[in-house]
Amino acid sequence: MTQPRWQPAGPFWDQVQQLQSELNHLFQRWTGPNTGRGDEGGSFPPVNLWEDADSVTVEAELPGLTSNDIEIYVTGGSQLTLKGERKPDAAAGAVWHRQERGFGTFVRTLSLPFDVDADKVDARCENGVLRVRLPKHAAARPRKINVQGQ
Repeated sequence: MTQPRWQPAGPFWDQVQQLQSELNHLFQRWTGPNTGRGDEGGSFPPVNLWEDADSVTVEAELPGLTSNDIEIYVTGGSQLTLKGERKPDAAAGAVWHRQERGFGTFVRTLSLPFDVDADKVDARCENGVLRVRLPKHAAARPRKINVQGQ
């Protein structure tokens, strides 16, 4: 017998998520968007996120990374985490004259607008662009209700 998965609900959970969002914005203000370390407080990698009838798609710019450099997690049904590392290209002993592209480890967590079916997530990385398609969980999809009459 499988146990039903616990789903947090109610105003308390909404307040916890709002607090998490506000703390993320606060820390991003302190670290700034261009620290050059590659862990810019949630702003790397830059992402686009859009929804259609059946899924949400996240597209992230990850120049120089391959699929082996990236880890993707779906947690809590509606949290997407992108994790990885960008390594510097300069040879050992080289002298830097300009360093605008950051490197190092990064973690970016996004709150999705609905629960997704984590077993059906499709992720592809081509030409430095990661595209993750996250199908809506059955409970999050709209259902047509038939109206009965006389």
